[in-house]
Amino acid sequence: MPLPSIPGYNRLTKTHKYSAAGIAAAGAAAIAIAVVPGGDAGAKTTAQDLPNKPVALTSQKADSQAHHEALVKQSALAAKQAKEEAAAKKKAAEEAAAKKAAEEAAAKKAAEEAAAKKAAEVKAAKERAVQQAANRSTARIETVAAAKDTQKTYPNNLDGWIRESLDIMKQKGIPGSYNGIYRNIIRESGGNPRAINLWDINARNGVPSKGLLQVIAPTFKQYHVEGTSWDLYDPVANITAACNYAAARYGSMDNVNGPY
Repeated sequence: MPLPSIPGYNRLTKTHKYSAAGIAAAGAAAIAIAVVPGGDAGAKTTAQDLPNKPVALTSQKADSQAHHEALVKQSALAAKQAKEEAAAKKKAAEEAAAKKAAEEAAAKKAAEEAAAKKAAEVKAAKERAVQQAANRSTARIETVAAAKDTQKTYPNNLDGWIRESLDIMKQKGIPGSYNGIYRNIIRESGGNPRAINLWDINARNGVPSKGLLQVIAPTFKQYHVEGTSWDLYDPVANITAACNYAAARYGSMDNVNGPY
């Protein structure tokens, strides 16, 4: 609602406005003093009795300090975690290096053992080859010696027959000496390999004594020595069979000094 027009009243000046504001403030202050309970009516309100504005600043400072401490704690915790992680990584790296070194050592040892085993096998194979070669050489020598013995020649006479017979008897383990054989041959046949007795009891029984040592056919067949002829008149076969018979009955032809 528009103010009524008052004669002689125009707009308020700045001075008037400031005066009015001051009066209003003074009145408000008086009212406030009057309504304070338990207050001393005669006491005056001073600047010290008003709220202290720095309280808000102190609260902000405390919050800033707490925030700083929290950051410090977080930084310390992060540093501790980083240190622990670094230690764990270092430990893991050391364990991995130790494991790798152990594996390499084991592989090296296995390789050395395999090499030593192979070397031992090669050495053993060489030794076997040398031994086998030596055995073959010995066998060849023995074979040659046997061949020489087999190829040994004897004169085709009484001396040669007795000596050949003695070599065979030696191989067969039949005892007898040159002198014992020679003595009985001279008594029985006079050294005639074709000698035959046609007048003794054997002849009358149909089995005459024949050859150098006068052997009958049944005795020759029973005491024949393998490797000699089956011909009763063969000198070597006759001597060898007769000596085999004499060894079985008398111990040796050397022990025969008469008809046997």
